[in-house]
Amino acid sequence: MKKKIVLMGYMSRCPIAGVVWQHLHYIVGFQRLGFDVYYFEDTTAWPYDAKKTTITEDCSYAVAVTKHLAEQYGFKWGFRAAYKVPAETYGCDAETFNRTLAEADAVFNLCGSQAMTEFVRKAKCLVFVESDPGVEQIKLIKGVNDTIHFLKSHHFHFTFGENIGQDDCPLTSLEGIQWRPTRQPVVLDFWKRDAGSENKGTFRFTTVANWETKGKDIIWKNKVYYWSKTFEFLKFSDLPRAVKAKRPMQWELATDMRADPASDELYRRLGWVLSEPHEMSAEFSRYRDYIQSSDAEWTVAKDQYIRLNTGWFSDRSACYLASGRPVVTQDTGFAKFVPSGEGLFSFRRLADIQAAADAILTDPAKHSKAAEALAREYFDAEKVCGKMAKEIGI
Repeated sequence: MKKKIVLMGYMSRCPIAGVVWQHLHYIVGFQRLGFDVYYFEDTTAWPYDAKKTTITEDCSYAVAVTKHLAEQYGFKWGFRAAYKVPAETYGCDAETFNRTLAEADAVFNLCGSQAMTEFVRKAKCLVFVESDPGVEQIKLIKGVNDTIHFLKSHHFHFTFGENIGQDDCPLTSLEGIQWRPTRQPVVLDFWKRDAGSENKGTFRFTTVANWETKGKDIIWKNKVYYWSKTFEFLKFSDLPRAVKAKRPMQWELATDMRADPASDELYRRLGWVLSEPHEMSAEFSRYRDYIQSSDAEWTVAKDQYIRLNTGWFSDRSACYLASGRPVVTQDTGFAKFVPSGEGLFSFRRLADIQAAADAILTDPAKHSKAAEALAREYFDAEKVCGKMAKEIGI
């Protein structure tokens, strides 16, 4: 008899491409390991409508997207709009929703985004999966009771912060919580490209990003650790002029700077190509097409990940690697766990970016193959999900 797991996250109430792919990799990864997989959300928050680009009380878009994905990828689903009075459940009836949570061999709280509702608390094996390390650990150190109670409601704790607890990372395990290192699983065949001729023209470094995110800056030891990537992007705004190569290069950001017109003007003046991310966010295949049509990724990390040396690695960058696209990304300490130097490059200074660009453009085919090899070795969904399943004993 198959073991039953429930994955809970936020792809229904935030059905944008990056979030959807992140969750689908877990769903399909566990399916391929032979588990009976359910995807549930039990939310008191209004969902986001990616077509209208607004948060709304109407959950019809969230429900339609989840239903379509469930039919396409063969998983069972449920969405409880607990913000409604009375609550409304879609995808299955309320009794099945509650019974499944209670009977599941494990319930995974992806990105820690599922609140501890009445029936979630009844799960016999509740697993916290943290994709954004730093804030929760600092709150534990500071003794924030709500965080302590929330995290201790879970039986196991995984984090993308692979360096947490190491001597060169100031974040430690407290309150009896053991932080188990993990990373983003990727279903490799989702990103496999058709064989084609090598691009001999302009070499495109791209990325997809939120320009500014708010709400999770945190103060610790009289220092502010920032949640937004804005400051890190601005440090390297002169890249198109500063990095030289014998071959034409294009530096491109798919991001929305409308709320920051000064930065928008600066980036365009310095030679960046800016594109709107909303259509590809709403259409999941366009997001994949954008990554696969790029030649490489250049991106930054959040200040929190960098200064705390967490070892975090981006789920989006893992998709670039799986597509055979080399990645040049800001150093968070991840190179202790995923080797840097072929197909993947970490940087702290402009000179590191120059060296990475020189290496990639000297032999793009070599670094494309190396990128795919890294994805197979370190991010394969069956390996990552299988390791998690083994550690929690299912």
